[in-house]
Amino acid sequence: MGNAQEKPPGGGGGAGRPDQAPAGGGARSRRGGSVQKPQTHRAAEKGIANGTDSSPAVDRSYLDAPAGALPPHLARIKNEGNHLFKHGQFADALEKYTQAIEGCSGAGIDSPEDLCILYSNRAACYLKDGNSADCIQDCTKALELQPYSLKPLLRRAMAYESLERYRKAYVDYKTVLQIDNGVQAAHDSVHRITRMLIEQDGPGWREKLPEIPVVPLAVQQQHREKPVSEEVAQARAARAAQEEARRKEARFTLLKKEGNDLVKRGQFQEALQKYTECLALKPDECTVYTNRSICLLKLNRFQEAKQDCDSALQLEPSNKKAFYRRAMAHKGLEDYLSASSDLQEVLQLDPNVREAEEELEVVTGLLRRSLMENTANTPRV
Repeated sequence: MGNAQEKPPGGGGGAGRPDQAPAGGGARSRRGGSVQKPQTHRAAEKGIANGTDSSPAVDRSYLDAPAGALPPHLARIKNEGNHLFKHGQFADALEKYTQAIEGCSGAGIDSPEDLCILYSNRAACYLKDGNSADCIQDCTKALELQPYSLKPLLRRAMAYESLERYRKAYVDYKTVLQIDNGVQAAHDSVHRITRMLIEQDGPGWREKLPEIPVVPLAVQQQHREKPVSEEVAQARAARAAQEEARRKEARFTLLKKEGNDLVKRGQFQEALQKYTECLALKPDECTVYTNRSICLLKLNRFQEAKQDCDSALQLEPSNKKAFYRRAMAHKGLEDYLSASSDLQEVLQLDPNVREAEEELEVVTGLLRRSLMENTANTPRV
């Protein structure tokens, strides 16, 4: 879009993306009235070599960017206002938008779309400076020019909310959501205002609302088909990624809890499935590997239990549970030497693990017996 974007109250207060213009309003050239210095003096000045200014040129190419149907001189004013807004200079940007609006009137330009954007942009400046009344006036003018235009509706809703005119704000936010149900700021504001209206007006709060206009289907379709800017596309992708991560985390937490509950009830095969689903969501979660190894040990799947403990120790090399359960897997595989080594690792990490101490005695006995049997079965030469 060519106009500035405003966030709702409590939403971080970002400036959005207007068209571009220079910070500080751009450098103004001063012509006439100055005495030209001799060449030898100018050569000694900072940033000048051999009589040529060596300072970097300010990029003002943004001024010539297309701006709808506006003629070049008004497009430049609008573009400068956008740039000033982008750099937080809202009062200066407001002046530029006012000049452009007055310029359109003086030149007899009747372009509803361009004038709508100019009024909407100026409304954003008013909103940033806390002038909600003038913001509402400009948004209303913009909506007279282009009914159901999204940004003027959203900005007017925010201005109404800041003035605690909650019923009007609610209506505008709900209208915004008819046009684009993906505007999260509008969803958040509707929830927030609903609570306020219930507290203010009681159970019959809806009856006191102004009528919410029905947005024509053609307008909704036109908005859906309208190409979005790269910035908007990135923001939508980021929100979608956050929502997916939230759902993934919630699903993981539920599956892990279900697995833990199943283990407590001795349902190891069912718990095994839950932990496997957990690892499909978060394959680097050490505790799930150690939890799943319990199930595998109980099901006498010792080699798989050992592999889960190996994975856990790759993630956390000092994990006592992983060492202990791998020792139990080695014991099940009759690899008593490796079991003894893992149990000693446990006791080195924490000498107070009584189960490890007891198992070490058992495994040491099994290892001794195994060695004796091997010696007895070895033929003499």
